[in-house]
Amino acid sequence: MSDFHKDILTGTLFMTGLLGFVSGEFTVSSALFGTAAIASNINLYRKKVKSGQLSCD
Repeated sequence: MSDFHKDILTGTLFMTGLLGFVSGEFTVSSALFGTAAIASNINLYRKKVKSGQLSCD
């Protein structure tokens, strides 16, 4: 899966979570926000590892 597709998936999860929150589905929106946050952090970590910016300092 390319970076563009991962960004689209993360954005879609975030927007769906936002719409769920507005409509009152707090449990579902919390799960979607959590999934979007984890996916975003994983993508950022992988990009750092690929570019060699990761350090153990």
